[in-house]
Amino acid sequence: MHDGNDVTKPPATRANGHARADRAAQFMPFAALRGYYELIRRQERVPEPRHELTDEEALALSRTVARIRRGQVVRAVYYDGDAYATLTGCVARIDLIERELTLVKTRIPLDDIKELEIVS
Repeated sequence: MHDGNDVTKPPATRANGHARADRAAQFMPFAALRGYYELIRRQERVPEPRHELTDEEALALSRTVARIRRGQVVRAVYYDGDAYATLTGCVARIDLIERELTLVKTRIPLDDIKELEIVS
């Protein structure tokens, strides 16, 4: 007589005999071409002309740059070759002599910044 307490279920299998976990592995993302998706994103950008700052915008930007400290989180809108990009990150370095702001690992020339906001 069987009381049902010592019954163990076999792992869930599919009709082909493979366990479901094995079958799910085939749907894992696969990046055979490193950098491919970044290249596609760059090609999707619409080129736009560079915006020259007005005197008021330049003054406001200078005031914000003067307040920035290493470790703060900022949001920068900057000209990245052919279009404007937005990056939010922690300030790793600000070099007023070289006129560069480094957010995490991205170096941004101060002359390319259109907008700069201290997030925290």
